[in-house]
Amino acid sequence: MHHYIRGTLENVHQATPFFAGLAVAAAALAGRYGIHAWQAFKARPPKPRIRKFYEGGFQPTMTRREAALILGVRENATPDKVKEAHKKVMVANHPDAGGSDYLASKINEAKDVMLGKTKGSGSAF
Repeated sequence: MHHYIRGTLENVHQATPFFAGLAVAAAALAGRYGIHAWQAFKARPPKPRIRKFYEGGFQPTMTRREAALILGVRENATPDKVKEAHKKVMVANHPDAGGSDYLASKINEAKDVMLGKTKGSGSAF
């Protein structure tokens, strides 16, 4: 029995370097994979944040709240913010770029309401 235990211990001592080498190889492969994955992650093109604009359901007389929703600004936005937002929304919905005349008129009306140029008159359409 003593001879059996001694032989088993010798086999364990011989196998230890093999398992250690296997662990080092596995760690190297995992590290290599991690580096490639990180480089691919960093190299991917940035996703533009797409802002969702007001989807409509216009009221007969435009309110300041509705105008702010159309332009994507707060109701108490500064005139500069209103003009900047108007420009962005109008570029995306201009009739020359495939938008409709109706949407363009509502966007312009929203700008006028936000700037206090009108009391929220109804649309001509």
